[in-house]
Amino acid sequence: MPTFRSKKFVPSSAANMIGSSLNRHPFLLFGFPFLATILAGSFFLTPVTAIRYDKYDRKVQRMSQEEAMGLEKDRRKVDMNEEYYRLSTKDIDDWEQKRVDRLQGEPDGKL
Repeated sequence: MPTFRSKKFVPSSAANMIGSSLNRHPFLLFGFPFLATILAGSFFLTPVTAIRYDKYDRKVQRMSQEEAMGLEKDRRKVDMNEEYYRLSTKDIDDWEQKRVDRLQGEPDGKL
């Protein structure tokens, strides 16, 4: 059985001179493009993530107590004088006390 030659085949062209230097230095072929992609990605993705968090911050805002209770919609302005005259026209001396009906099984407090 014939044995294989231990010498590598080296064609004699200028293009292979570049290829042979890349074979000797694999960092130039694989490592440098990888690190350049990671570095460029971090610079390009920083504004994108900033926009994402700004959008989230605009959506989540601090609410006042009235907004949380839902009192902003269709709310009329309160004027103390107007409320005083409105309540003064009502007859507050003629009223009858009525007991509120309790839920079934709830003690009503009667002895």
